[in-house]
Amino acid sequence: MRTGEGGAAAVREAGGTPKFTGALLLAVLGPAVSFTVTAVDPLMLSLNLPLIGRTFGVPPDVLGFLGGAATLVVASAVLAVGNLGDAHGPKRLLVAGLAAGILVNLLSTLSPDYPFLLVMRLLDGLAMAAMLGLSLALLTVSVPSGSRPLALGVFMAVDMGLYGVTPLVGGAVVDWLGWRGVFLPAALLSLVALVLTVRHVAVPPGHRTSRLDVVGVTLFGLALLGFVHGIGAAQNGLGHPEAWIPLAVSALLAAAFVRHERRTPEPAMPLELFRRRPFAVAVLAALTLNFLSAGFSVVLGQFGSGVLALSTREIGLLYLPGTAVIVASGIYAGRVMAAHSPRPLMLTGLAVLIGSSLLMAATVEPRMALWLLVLATWTCNLGTLITSASASETILSHTPPGKAGTTAAVQPAFGMTGYALGPTVYLLLLDLFFERRWTADAEARGISLSQAGEAVDTVRGAMATSPGTAGYDPNLLRQASGLDLALDYTNGLRLTMLTVSAVPLLVLVAAYKVMPRRSGRAPRSEGRAPRGDGHAPRSEQ
Repeated sequence: MRTGEGGAAAVREAGGTPKFTGALLLAVLGPAVSFTVTAVDPLMLSLNLPLIGRTFGVPPDVLGFLGGAATLVVASAVLAVGNLGDAHGPKRLLVAGLAAGILVNLLSTLSPDYPFLLVMRLLDGLAMAAMLGLSLALLTVSVPSGSRPLALGVFMAVDMGLYGVTPLVGGAVVDWLGWRGVFLPAALLSLVALVLTVRHVAVPPGHRTSRLDVVGVTLFGLALLGFVHGIGAAQNGLGHPEAWIPLAVSALLAAAFVRHERRTPEPAMPLELFRRRPFAVAVLAALTLNFLSAGFSVVLGQFGSGVLALSTREIGLLYLPGTAVIVASGIYAGRVMAAHSPRPLMLTGLAVLIGSSLLMAATVEPRMALWLLVLATWTCNLGTLITSASASETILSHTPPGKAGTTAAVQPAFGMTGYALGPTVYLLLLDLFFERRWTADAEARGISLSQAGEAVDTVRGAMATSPGTAGYDPNLLRQASGLDLALDYTNGLRLTMLTVSAVPLLVLVAAYKVMPRRSGRAPRSEGRAPRGDGHAPRSEQ
């Protein structure tokens, strides 16, 4: 029997305890690596945005849109992908998404200008929507529900293990090949995932739906686009038309989306699931962890390269220490969920994310010790893994029959919304607090605000044109018209990290109140994976 024909059969039940075998590991690896691509791809871009900005002469505000373009497409398209996965099979669409991702990333390395690269990022978002929306759905239908928590633990361990190693390897590639090397790690991982998925993942025939909720998907995507654009423009003030008009339109579109979803017989997002409080909290947790992870990677790239003068490879190295512990934590998390419930993991993961933000706020300095930066990065990654595993299990446990793709797509829809908002909100807060700090610095030193503003603009202009610097150049920061902009920027970052730490705190309180302490046996309509009887399904063609 081929391994790909026995993914579900690889689980043996002994006294009710799920066993994890090599065959099932191979079945999990394909979806897990696919899932990882959707994190590694935008991470590599975020860490190297200053380099790409200098190459094409793109201002910082435009760079923020480039950084979130693909994830914004993912957030708006993933619902459609989930619906299509239910209609045509998750494996078939995931394979197509992986192949498209390989092609788009290779074309991105040949980008002659910014518009071409932006188009490639938008197309890459469509490919990643398939990877993100269908990897968990494929895991749901190919693994028996009793073994899903353990499989999810391994799934997340693979994700975070590669997430920890890839920035270092990718940084070395970028140092060697320049900015074009940014897109190669995602292409290579997509190729690996493609081979593993085709060869080792099998799914049962299952139930097929017949229609795509085009109106719902369109309303959701447009509402999200308006919301993110409005938040990005809010740096000029909420009263500015470029901010409040998109936000107002977004609110109207969101209301229309909710109204439509309540009336359509096959909604893109089953709103009745949100009446179940654990499901709603798990979705909020998914949004929060992606918001924090994406925002942290952006400020890490700017602070590390600009203030601490770290190279791209050195910034990537920050993700490596502790990776083995994170991988082991993922496997252990799966065992905890199988034996108890996702609740303790979700509370722990959110607490670790809070600790990471507070640690960064408490220790960030212009000459910050690298081990402290490593610790803040590691705790952010650890909190992300633990929270993600618990949120995924909670969401997937509510899957109705034949709706694996639709239900699984809810998590990435909100998760990638958070990932798209993260860089925008973090940079918005950072610019706001940084401006307040350098303004106070100028007043304390008796420097006029116009002179100080010119100094700041000079630093930013040099950052955009000098091939030897990235982010805010340390020497310019310390020499600009007598201002200590390095300290001002650091203090702005400290206030930013303190502010965002309130987000996971609020979700933690909600999770503590509504998450069940023990997992009861799920009704058949809320999480029984098809063909979870231990028999080998026929491979999907």
